[in-house]
Parts: sequence; C-alpha cells; structure tokens
Amino acid sequence: MIADTLATVTRLRSSEATGKPLVRMDSAFYGHPSVAAAIRGGADVSVTVRLDPKVKAAIAAIDEHAWTPIEYTDAIYDESTGHWVSRAEVAEIGFTAFTSRTASQQIPGRLVVRRIPDLNPTSDNGQATLFDVWRFHAFFTTTDLDTVTADKTHRGHAIIEQVHADLKDSALAHLPSGRFPANAAWLVLAVIAFNLTRAAATLTGPMLARARTATIRRTIVTVPARIACSARRLTLHLPRDWPWESVWNTLFHSLFHRNRPLTG
Repeated sequence: MIADTLATVTRLRSSEATGKPLVRMDSAFYGHPSVAAAIRGGADVSVTVRLDPKVKAAIAAIDEHAWTPIEYTDAIYDESTGHWVSRAEVAEIGFTAFTSRTASQQIPGRLVVRRIPDLNPTSDNGQATLFDVWRFHAFFTTTDLDTVTADKTHRGHAIIEQVHADLKDSALAHLPSGRFPANAAWLVLAVIAFNLTRAAATLTGPMLARARTATIRRTIVTVPARIACSARRLTLHLPRDWPWESVWNTLFHSLFHRNRPLTG
C-alpha cells in the first residue's frame, strides 16, 4: 500500500515540486517492510518507535544538556530570552534502525525524543529506573528537519481518523448495503462529494478551512435563498443579515472570477 501510494504521488506531483514526501506512521508500522517501502518510494519517514531495550539505551545516551524546551501544553514563551518555558523537552541522537538485519537492509537516521514529567509515577520498589521522572516518546526519522521542527511535524499526524468520522456522518452512513457494486458506488460518490465540499470550504478562507462537512453544508450549501428571473437574468436573493454572507460571496467570486483586478 505504501509503495502504490507513493507511486501515485509521483505521477500526480508537479514537475516543479522538489521536496520529498513524508510518510508518517505510528508504532504499529515500525518495521522494516513499511519503512523500507517508503524509502524505496523516494520518501522520508517519521515513525513512532516502541521503547524496546535498544531504544531505551539510545535515550539514556542523550546528553542532559541536549534537551530543548518546546511549545507544548501549559508552555509559556519568554520574550526576554526568546525561549519557551515548558515542561516538555526534545532532543535527538543518531540511530540506525533494524540493526539485526544485514548491513544493506539497515536504515540510518535519527531518533528524536520528547520527554515530559511523569505525573503518575509507579510505586517505588527500591530500584531506580530510567523512567521514574520522565515519560519518553520517541520516533525514528530520516528527514533533515531540525529537532524541534521534526517533533512538531510528527505530532501534526495524519487526519485520516477525522476524515473517516466525517464520511461516516454523511454518505458512508449508507454502508454496507449487502451489494458490492452499491458499496463501491457509494464510496466513490462519497469521496467526490467530500473533496468538492472541502475544496469549496477552502476557497472561502480560513473560517471554514477545517470545518466538518456537516458544518459546510449548513453554512454555504443549504442556503435559504430565493431565485428571481427578470430580463433573462437569474438573480439570487440571499437572506437579510445572514452571518455567512461574506463567506458565501468569497466562494462565489472565486468560482466565477469576480472582482479580480485588470492586468495590462
């Protein structure tokens, strides 16, 4: 699936595109087949790793002065120093994945680690451990992003779960029908409608850029308007004092190229 997706991305990409695609994966996909498929497809990877003994040893080897506070929950930005005052910190260390395999199958990269205070420490059994004070979240990456940016990019994970929920709240609520062709048709139509709706919302500006499909339908699709015909012209009368008037007009002008400056 990763190989097929990257092949499709390669075909659809503009010839002017220079950046490499990034395959972001959770720990369930941290394995040689997934990571190697992404690398062969010309992409970088950013994949959460499991805290196995090798990863724990790499985290323990990070210098204590290498940790950098980051923007995180309850973080405060100190303008006088230009740094974040935060309980969350990130650091990185060189890391080679899948060293149990042959040298040609090993993948070099970096282990980026985020640590936060452990607010629920385990009971002390008389033996100090690495994770008594901090909780560690690590991921393996082959990108050349700096540590803070790499961590922020990895946390900005895929929104496929939200897309699934949005689709199930609309056309996919009709599935399954018990007939494979009907299911396939509903799926194709659902995706087309979703993409067109999202494109329309994006054209309206930032207000609806992340709105759910139901919100978009309610605000700019299901419009309580009246159509009047006069002198062979159709006039659309929108509601008076309508709160979404400016958003709808922005979409209309964008689609029909209205109010664009003349260029000589």
